[in-house]
Amino acid sequence: MIIGVVGKPNVGKSAFFRALTLADAESGNFPFTTIDANSGVGYVKIKDPALEFSKHSNPREGYVQGDFRFVPVQIIDVAGLVPGAHEGKGLGNKFLDDLRQADVLIHVIDLSASTNEKGEQVELNSYDPAEDIKFLEEELDLWFYSILKRNWINIEKKIKLQDMKIEIALNSVLSGLAISEKNILIAIKELNLDKDNISSQLELLAKKLRELSKPIVIAANKCDVLEDEILTKKIKRLKKEFPNYLIIPIVAEYEFNLKKAHEAKVINYISGENSFEIIKEEALNENQKNGLHKIKEFISKNKSTGVQETLNSAVFDLLKMKPIFPGGISKLEDSKGNVLPDCFLMTEKATALDFAYRLHTDFGKNFIKAIDVKTKMMIGKEHVLKFGDIVEIVLGK
Repeated sequence: MIIGVVGKPNVGKSAFFRALTLADAESGNFPFTTIDANSGVGYVKIKDPALEFSKHSNPREGYVQGDFRFVPVQIIDVAGLVPGAHEGKGLGNKFLDDLRQADVLIHVIDLSASTNEKGEQVELNSYDPAEDIKFLEEELDLWFYSILKRNWINIEKKIKLQDMKIEIALNSVLSGLAISEKNILIAIKELNLDKDNISSQLELLAKKLRELSKPIVIAANKCDVLEDEILTKKIKRLKKEFPNYLIIPIVAEYEFNLKKAHEAKVINYISGENSFEIIKEEALNENQKNGLHKIKEFISKNKSTGVQETLNSAVFDLLKMKPIFPGGISKLEDSKGNVLPDCFLMTEKATALDFAYRLHTDFGKNFIKAIDVKTKMMIGKEHVLKFGDIVEIVLGK
């Protein structure tokens, strides 16, 4: 699973990426600061499942902080997009190609409306950020369409001459875009496609495939410069205009600064929370104190910086992934005494048998039954697992 962070130049996209990953991505107040896709690790936040057993888990990957467990996910920060990228404008198709592998996109926009369509600085509230949402949709739709159109003769030949199923023929040219056969089948069904009408609906097919394979959450950045009433109105208007999108107000720089201050042991801060504790005030100068006070006011009023919520929404709400933990009914520890060391992000409909195969092929082949460690109930191979389940796999000889 890969999360792609996208957006035009100067909206705070690289700052958002750094806030998630603390990676050393470049950021700057000019177009194309990010030339190549940066890759890093972010962490989705869930309740530590070991708490139900009066313990704290010891992750092999990720970490535990307070009552929360942070599970790693891969994130790529793609260079700033501009209108016409599918035609080679800006740095062109290279950016779009970086997105091929992404399963979900986080689109960072400038809610303060102080950057124009080219990513250039303009007067506050002088540009409509809704245009950025539309332009990204259009660029991605045109990109998908260009791929379908370029490969159409080959696709048509497979469908009509080789009598290949539509979904298999499409999958043969679209697999590189991280489009599953399941999504292709959904698109075919919703558009009522058959081999005689597919060519007349290529644009609709491209749009539908983009919507299914590259779901988008909107991270509305730079909210700190807006008065409360204006912020509320802007978010309300965007949600009305784009009812199918999750739109989350964020301040990427605030999240990054809080994480760096926590890393320096100046404050205690858990990502996504609405407060923090200053533990080394003597290490702060007046500017830093004032800055932290400003951040504290904002997150208290707005519940958080919005950054952690955005990542969690992308993984759990859009992709509908669920964390599943291998554990034993007699003990939660591994041979080294680590409590629930592993966590696997599974798809929404993943079953006990799917989980067994995820752990090891032999576990799947020799699966007899599984046990829900929390309830101590036996479950069969077709049992659909729930968010946060701890599962023991029972194998045959």
